[in-house]
Amino acid sequence: MQLLDGKFLSKQIKQEIATEVAQIRERGGKIPHLVAILVGNLGRSETYVSSKMKNCEEIGMKSTLIRFDDTVSEAELLAKVEEVNNNPDMDGLIVQLPLPAHISADKVMETIHPAKDVDGFHPINIGRMAKGLPAYVSATPQGILEMLKRYEIETAGKHCVVVGRSQIVGLPMSILMQRNTYPGNCTVTLTHSRTQNLAEITRTADILVAALGKPEFITADMVKEGAVVIDVGLETVPDPTKKSGFALKGDVKFDEVAPKTSFITPVPGGVGLMTICSLMQNTIKAAQGEIYS
Repeated sequence: MQLLDGKFLSKQIKQEIATEVAQIRERGGKIPHLVAILVGNLGRSETYVSSKMKNCEEIGMKSTLIRFDDTVSEAELLAKVEEVNNNPDMDGLIVQLPLPAHISADKVMETIHPAKDVDGFHPINIGRMAKGLPAYVSATPQGILEMLKRYEIETAGKHCVVVGRSQIVGLPMSILMQRNTYPGNCTVTLTHSRTQNLAEITRTADILVAALGKPEFITADMVKEGAVVIDVGLETVPDPTKKSGFALKGDVKFDEVAPKTSFITPVPGGVGLMTICSLMQNTIKAAQGEIYS
């Protein structure tokens, strides 16, 4: 068993990005600028956004955080999105999910201009990705692909089972893994909460991607010997042994699954750090007009 070490890889990738940003600065180019909109004060969202802003600072990019109370109207939020769309200094825009129930996340995502949609959530970017055209790819799946590539994990002809069908991870992951590229060329099975005989299907996976948001759902009896296991989950569960009173767990029961695998991601220290790197990479592309010129 070998760890797919997101901490190590993200440090390496961030150094590469920092070098690229420094070169842009030296030649007088435009410094990439990421804007994040945060609605409310949900603890996990605060952590995610502050991490993204901190990483921008570390690699020399510009960042702006726009905050709203969770009572903000949908119209006011959409107006702010349009304001960022129309600001040529602002290259990438993310609106941190989840949003309050009175705001349509779909409407917000569709209002972000595709050229600034560095999260890869706009229908145009999802459609272009599905067709294999240049697009901003959703940051978590893109981070997973980068991880598979840098660890030189063979994917062609393998059976990839994705557990979870969200538009943010599961669906784009299933599309990307079947494309005629590397990583890719897999036979893909997309499973979800209504899938019958789920364990029978996951046991056939050469590459298993767990992205369903249920702590320690994937157990040893659901994984075949030698599988590559990618754990996208990150949930807080009560743990009286911790000073904070809780622990972070993934969708995979790590201690019992890990011995059966050839490669596995830890939680934390795995996929989440790669997601942030992907976001930075997409923001540089946005600043340079690489996808939409």
